[in-house]
Amino acid sequence: MTERQMQIGEVAERTGLSLRTIRHYEEVGLVAPSARSKGGFRLYTEADVERLMVIRRMKPLDFSLEEMRDLLEITDRLATDGTPTEGDERERLRERLDSYRKVADARCETLRAQLMAAEDFASTLRRRLGTEK
Repeated sequence: MTERQMQIGEVAERTGLSLRTIRHYEEVGLVAPSARSKGGFRLYTEADVERLMVIRRMKPLDFSLEEMRDLLEITDRLATDGTPTEGDERERLRERLDSYRKVADARCETLRAQLMAAEDFASTLRRRLGTEK
């Protein structure tokens, strides 16, 4: 059974990314369509959609394109089915992945603090207007 393939429009709809953004991620080497149709249209698989969702989730945390590329390479190498990564290399990759997790955790905490401050400010404005909810 062959895996279902989607054209870029469906992928954009499923991921919430624009066609332009998906094409840009292809140009910079973060994702590549799994195939092309006879007419030359990009065709994506479920794995490609998942990869785009990882990229989308990294974006609000201000990861650079280089960091995104590195993290995706790490996860690709850890997930390689055909050639298992050897022990020392696997451990080194897991350590690098863990460092990205720590950065993501710290950035999430910063965003939570910013959100709390913004919500407090909005609440202050509502109180001043007498529209407290």
